[in-house]
Amino acid sequence: MDTPSPVTRLTDDERQFRATVREFARTHVAPLVAEMDQRSEYCPKLVARLFTTGLMGIEVPRSYGGLGHGLFHVVLAIEELARVDPAVAVLVDVQNALVAGALLRWGSADQRRRHLPRLAGGVVGAYALSEREAGSDAFAMTTTARRDGDHFVLSGRKAWTTSAEQAELFLVFADMADSAGGTPRFGAFLVDRDTPGLTVGDNVDKMGIRASSTCELVLDGVRVGGHDLVGRPGDGAMLAVESLNIGKLGIAGQLVGLAQGALDLALRYARERRQFGRRIVDFQGVSFPLARVAADLEAARVLLYNTVRAVEHPETSPGERMRTTAMAKLLASDVAEWAASCAVETLGGVGFTVAGQAEKLYRDAKVGRIYEGTSNLQLRAIAATFAPQVPGGEQPVDAAAPAPNGSRSETEASAPWPISSAQP
Repeated sequence: MDTPSPVTRLTDDERQFRATVREFARTHVAPLVAEMDQRSEYCPKLVARLFTTGLMGIEVPRSYGGLGHGLFHVVLAIEELARVDPAVAVLVDVQNALVAGALLRWGSADQRRRHLPRLAGGVVGAYALSEREAGSDAFAMTTTARRDGDHFVLSGRKAWTTSAEQAELFLVFADMADSAGGTPRFGAFLVDRDTPGLTVGDNVDKMGIRASSTCELVLDGVRVGGHDLVGRPGDGAMLAVESLNIGKLGIAGQLVGLAQGALDLALRYARERRQFGRRIVDFQGVSFPLARVAADLEAARVLLYNTVRAVEHPETSPGERMRTTAMAKLLASDVAEWAASCAVETLGGVGFTVAGQAEKLYRDAKVGRIYEGTSNLQLRAIAATFAPQVPGGEQPVDAAAPAPNGSRSETEASAPWPISSAQP
């Protein structure tokens, strides 16, 4: 009988891909990390290299200029980049998991033909869902899309849009209700940066992942064609839920990679630093916390890899996708913050300085419990999937399941699951 392989046992192709990304991160990302963090911007040459190596179009088919890999490769790439710089990993995450991923899974043939070659070849994409008063409760959005013949006119403001400073293509969510106070019907629209009426605000100064840009979008009568609506009218709620399930895996990959980078840094220092005539790694007070980090990190990685495989499996239900992606992101955010904290303490005074590198990982880790759905909202999503049976033996409605025929279900109206975009 064949013994099933562990989920962390990679294929030859996956190992080779991971090694390639690891070398890219070591060679091209590592020398730029400190400067990009200080300047709060990516090095343009690095962004160009991300495109030329295919890391901005990992799932994009080769016929459109991408690498033609799967979602698992996307997560591997994000994890490896985050070991060196979580901010660079976020750029790759939004591009692949949210923007290109949404087009691949829900875009029309025409939309894929028009935009996937751009996303693989040099155009940065951004995902605009959140608003100032619509963060975790993203369906409280006030941005509207009014039909005007064969076009839609978008008006409103989007907040916390990651990669907006570099982006040339935006996936914008808006309420398509025909009149004020009507039942919301959400849509997702592809909007080019140079569309009249679209303004990108200034980059927000942040605590961590500082090289990653975060900006407000102002949409003042932005006119887009009907062919720029992704999916059918009213599909926006389903598209947001399902695309953010995939987005959570990207963020979980970033946080697992961050935790690994912090553990590597702490262990390297603990093996070299000597006190009282011994390496500090030989003291239980140092080695035991790091051992716990290693155990928690392995658990988070196993759950992440298994969840990626489950999300891609055709028999996985919407409820399972919601539950497992929430679990993966929750555990990864916990271990990332714990690992970064341990790294700072292991390095001691050096860890508290910018030169020690651990303090940057500590700053970068905090947002993991906030964006792509706060930790409390991940717990809420998980809890929603194990509600007891309703009287009469009927099963409760699956909160993550889209309503039939693209209509908006009662559960969507109350939004009992976390809907939060990839923006801090």
